Amino acid sequence: MGNGRGIAGGDESGLSGMQKFIRAIEEELLPELKIASIHHHEPIQAYRVPAPWTTVGVGNYAAVLAHPEQPELVVKVYAPGRPGLEEEAEVYRRLGSHPAYSECLHSGAGYLVLRRLTGITLYQCLRRGIPIPRQVILDIDQALSYARSKGLNPHDVHGKNVMLQNGRGKVVDVSDFLKQEPCLMWDDLKRAYRRFYRPWLSRLRVPDPLLNTVRRGYRYWRKRQRV
Repeated sequence: MGNGRGIAGGDESGLSGMQKFIRAIEEELLPELKIASIHHHEPIQAYRVPAPWTTVGVGNYAAVLAHPEQPELVVKVYAPGRPGLEEEAEVYRRLGSHPAYSECLHSGAGYLVLRRLTGITLYQCLRRGIPIPRQVILDIDQALSYARSKGLNPHDVHGKNVMLQNGRGKVVDVSDFLKQEPCLMWDDLKRAYRRFYRPWLSRLRVPDPLLNTVRRGYRYWRKRQRV
């Protein structure tokens, strides 16, 4: 499970912090990391993560991991056989620097190094009963308009891909912003926020089984709408 050497270990006195991080990814993390995509529409599975790396989150395409010696960075590792890394790197190139988005600092073979966004997703807010301020919704709306101004098409923007950080809204996942087909997820989430969340749910904890039922039910309903 790794040699425990750490990013600062070895003969690396002449390397920058980013170079050390990249070396740790390629020499310590990737050779021992085991992740796989089991179901196309479900998060990937992380079977083995070498210490001291930790899993920050998983999506349908990739796992996001962090190292304790570089808390301001994360590495997004795509599961074998899952496409999209080059497209995601291009999205970040177009976005440049914006307060609601991360930045891609390096693109490697099967992974991206990103500036870390800290906070809590709106999905986690629902689970924990943490109020979601209206400012978060406004911030994300503005961020998505900015992305459109850069020739992008915000796609797959839902409660697990947007975040509350110090009262402001952040967009966590931009991997599908080059897709051309329309996506109504964010509009539907805003509608649910106005109609259901603010009047009744803003301080309630919503259990995981109910959230998963809503998520699957919403996917089925949207699929039926396209038929």
